[in-house]
Amino acid sequence: MFRTAVALAALLSLTACQKAEDAAFGQKVRAYLLAHPEVIEEAVQKLQEKKQVEAANIAKVGLVKHRDALERDPRDFVANPNGKITVVEFFDYRCGYCKVSAPEILKLIEENPDVRFVFKEFPILTRESAMAAQVILSPKAKPKTLELHRAFMAEKALSEESIYRHLRAAGVDPEAAKAEGRGAAVMKHLADTRALAGNLGIDGTPAFIVGDRMISGADMAGLRAAIAEAKTANLKTINQAKVDGATG
Repeated sequence: MFRTAVALAALLSLTACQKAEDAAFGQKVRAYLLAHPEVIEEAVQKLQEKKQVEAANIAKVGLVKHRDALERDPRDFVANPNGKITVVEFFDYRCGYCKVSAPEILKLIEENPDVRFVFKEFPILTRESAMAAQVILSPKAKPKTLELHRAFMAEKALSEESIYRHLRAAGVDPEAAKAEGRGAAVMKHLADTRALAGNLGIDGTPAFIVGDRMISGADMAGLRAAIAEAKTANLKTINQAKVDGATG
């Protein structure tokens, strides 16, 4: 106990000495940083890189944990449902970057029948975002999902009037779709998608997931690279299974 008291006294003494020197030390640090501001920029960059790595690690764990909800929720619209590679997109119909990437996405779907494309309605921007997501998930509109998706994304400033106009053009009763879209089933679907996005650290649109990779923003080159990588890995798995079958 005596040794502990002595150690504590020494520590307090050291702390007191350090405190006495704090002001002088702080002045030296301030002077150095003013003379070398690039050090601050480097520190900020390192911090951002660290946060990005941490976010990626959290997302990777979430992707494994929530794989079924991400890729196999029967409530989501899926293009090319028999595809072997799955791409998931979280999007908002009022998001400018989503609109920029939309034509490429539709082209990708058309050119790659082996790619399942899962649409995750994730309205986070405006009232019109929410309305568009609600009506397109309604039972009345669901058979026209791809047609309406194309039309909503092509609209520069989606409004209630333009939503109604596109619904009518697709042969969908706007009032019926609006009523169904506000129903408990659709609202639960949207709430579940928001919760899933939160679990994956997704707070912006568009966000794409291919396997264990997440691509943020309208990075079409990154998305295509991730798809190509997934196809290569899938082909290797198929070939290995053939080899194993032949030698088994």
